[in-house]
Amino acid sequence: MSDIVELTSNLIACVSVTPEDAGCQAMLSERLQAKGFNCQHLDFVDVKNLFVTHGTERPVMIFLGHTDVVPPGPRDQWQSDPFLPEIRDGYLYGRGAADMKGSVAAFVLALEKFVEKHPDHPGTIGMLITSDEEGDAIHGVRNVAEYFKTIHQEIDYCITGEPSSIEKFGDLLRVGRRGTLSGTMKVKGIQGHVAYPERARNPIHDAMAPLAELAARIWDDGYPAASGILPHAALAHPVASEFPASSFQISNINAGTGANNVIPGECTVVFNFRYNPGWKTDDLIREVHTVCDVHGLDYEIAWHRGGEPFLTRDGKLRKAVRETIIARLGITPLENTGGGTSDARFIAPLGAEVVEMGPINASIHKVNERVAISELEQLPDLFCEFAERLLLT
Repeated sequence: MSDIVELTSNLIACVSVTPEDAGCQAMLSERLQAKGFNCQHLDFVDVKNLFVTHGTERPVMIFLGHTDVVPPGPRDQWQSDPFLPEIRDGYLYGRGAADMKGSVAAFVLALEKFVEKHPDHPGTIGMLITSDEEGDAIHGVRNVAEYFKTIHQEIDYCITGEPSSIEKFGDLLRVGRRGTLSGTMKVKGIQGHVAYPERARNPIHDAMAPLAELAARIWDDGYPAASGILPHAALAHPVASEFPASSFQISNINAGTGANNVIPGECTVVFNFRYNPGWKTDDLIREVHTVCDVHGLDYEIAWHRGGEPFLTRDGKLRKAVRETIIARLGITPLENTGGGTSDARFIAPLGAEVVEMGPINASIHKVNERVAISELEQLPDLFCEFAERLLLT
């Protein structure tokens, strides 16, 4: 068994369902401290964070990842125990194999290899790992980034090992992400008997029209816009790379007493925006309130600002990663800003150039999650060369 498969397997065996770390970071810090790395445990509330560095000067390049995983789901649908890693037909199976314990293991091996080859390297190389990426993402990298501001910890380059590849390993490089904004809306009504609707007010019925309007709206058609459809909050200085269209999605509606003859007194609606730099968060919030107010809705909304959109322009980091992928994998990656969110959204505002590159993501968050061993075994050398191109040239 190769070093990367062994370390990934050891990490999978830790039942680190978010926000638990289950010993992953202690395992990694013990190993890296023995190799001369400085390891700081930056824990907040119930979340464990590990910041590893070698060197003290700029530029500072870090790998970014997480040890927490999503719950396994129905275990009877797994072909093997999700926390007992198993190799079958060239794949390593287990929860977190692709998202993203394989990349975390590759970070460790890349760090060791880089320092072994270049013990007196310029700059600083390191790694930031959290146990709160899959969950609320409050006490993980978000809090660490705020702490970094207070101690003036600079980050120049950040490589996130999230599983970004789609069909072929290395075919996609994430160079930015849309922002995320969530709302929990409580619509107030008057409870009553369904036979006497004139004596009640149905909050589900009240919510239908404004929700339908918000869901049907074309918020934009990407950024910069191809058709000229732009939100009124468009940035004065358009970025050079396109973002997907902003979207509004309702993820949950809950109401009722469980009886079929009772009009509920309240309805709760959970929704989310994924938005590009053409929008500012406050303007999206204002748009939602305007629609709800026009329809006379009696409501209140609790907002959660998950992160602002960001873009890494084509510079030293993108060039280094792109050229390494072309040289080692023989493929030119597509570079875009699609997909969901990652902890990169908290590092980018520190002034860092940020990209995301990792294994194929076809099985993430599913039963029988897996990663190709051939991909795993290429990751450490890829990550090491990224660092060499950034710190040594």
